[in-house]
Amino acid sequence: MPEPASEIHARAIAAAESDGHLPASSFSTWDVFPWTVVDGAVRPKVLEAPGTEAPRNGDPGGTPCHTCAGVPPERIVWEDEDWILTREEKPTGLPMVVVLHSREHMDAGDFDDDQASTFGRICNRLVRIIQGLDHIGRVHVNRWGDGSSHFHVWFFARPAGFEQIKGSYAVEWDDILPPGDEETLRADLHVVATKLANWGGHARA
Repeated sequence: MPEPASEIHARAIAAAESDGHLPASSFSTWDVFPWTVVDGAVRPKVLEAPGTEAPRNGDPGGTPCHTCAGVPPERIVWEDEDWILTREEKPTGLPMVVVLHSREHMDAGDFDDDQASTFGRICNRLVRIIQGLDHIGRVHVNRWGDGSSHFHVWFFARPAGFEQIKGSYAVEWDDILPPGDEETLRADLHVVATKLANWGGHARA
């Protein structure tokens, strides 16, 4: 059964501190987090001078590519000969977060026209399938390339009914909200995998 918004809210209230606020996101400890508090007011950090960029995971001189080393089978939701759809190791704050990886080690901009066309079709199908779940309000498709050189795109499904969890801030809420239920997530991932497999590939969830 899908998790209703009221249960997500109740779980958040139960996890909140005595003043009603949830603990800060782990993002707030990252070097790239742009905000700080000065005299009680939230302000942007001072911009540091530019320097040499560190190699990404999978870049020459960087750490070995995690994706090429092998995705744990229990995290694979769906796959075909060119693409792998994975889940997070454990449930997170949002109802669903999945990541689409190219099987071949390549970066954004490296696709030929056929690969780009296939990628677009899979993205369109994923958004349509995930948004078709009763408790999902919207699916945000995000690509960042500063951490890993192996192409991957995130799909963040925000819960329906929450005006605060909209736009790019949904990513932060995913880290702020207490994790959801594993059984509910597995059921949702099974729906996504089997429907996506109608066009090819293999459902693994």
